[in-house]
Amino acid sequence: MKGFMTFVLGAAVGAAVTALLTPTTGEELRERIKLILQKKGIIAADDVDELVEMIASEVEEARK
Repeated sequence: MKGFMTFVLGAAVGAAVTALLTPTTGEELRERIKLILQKKGIIAADDVDELVEMIASEVEEARK
């Protein structure tokens, strides 16, 4: 379980870094993160929206 959580955290950090380096709107950012997580099968479809909101809000806060 520890390895999986490390992987998810690494994926989130990678997504956040990519989002910080790519100029996009908040809506575009959320959609990109959602698609990446779904394609990789990292998280179930039911939980994607909540995780995407959390990651996107952290990225937007970091941009300020």
